[in-house]
Amino acid sequence: MKPEIAIIDYGVGNLRSVYRGLEAGGAKPIVTDDMKVVKRSDGIVLPGVGAFGDAMKRLEGFRDVIIESAGQKPIFGICLGMQLYFTRSEEDGVHVGLDIMKGNVVSLPKSVKIPQMGWNSIEIKKESIFMQGINSGDYFYFVHSFYAKPEEDITVATSDYGIEFPAIVEKDLLFATQFHPEKSGKVGLKMLENFVKISNDNSK
Repeated sequence: MKPEIAIIDYGVGNLRSVYRGLEAGGAKPIVTDDMKVVKRSDGIVLPGVGAFGDAMKRLEGFRDVIIESAGQKPIFGICLGMQLYFTRSEEDGVHVGLDIMKGNVVSLPKSVKIPQMGWNSIEIKKESIFMQGINSGDYFYFVHSFYAKPEEDITVATSDYGIEFPAIVEKDLLFATQFHPEKSGKVGLKMLENFVKISNDNSK
């Protein structure tokens, strides 16, 4: 049986590419705005492109199910989806996040061109089942103006763009990347495949 992965459709994100990546990784992906589908799924993907405050408003109906699922089933936050995990964001004022990871989301330094848009390498800081087949020096595709500053020891890999920032974080069954794995070629697809495997193993 292929694990059922719910891609939350709350009007933010490139869902088709994520769908194809998960499908290639061995999942049965479902793009959905149905809470029941999200609840019964083996894993959840929280995509995201755009502004933090607007995304949190759109996500309001899913907030409780995401928080309830945290620690029970794997959840993968992508780009803005990663930032939404955190306590608050300073993007266009102060906005409260899901607070399933402690920390703040702040702007990249003004010394660099914002947004960061393009390929950047990562430096692995911790071993993780999420990182099988991924190495320090591998390049991934980033598009972002803000980054997370965790207040917990959850950083698995960093990247550097005027400042060292978390590129990948992990806490229990919560996984997230600041980059877009679905736009990152073979290594990105490998990461999606790893998430599918984690979701499958957790459902048994």
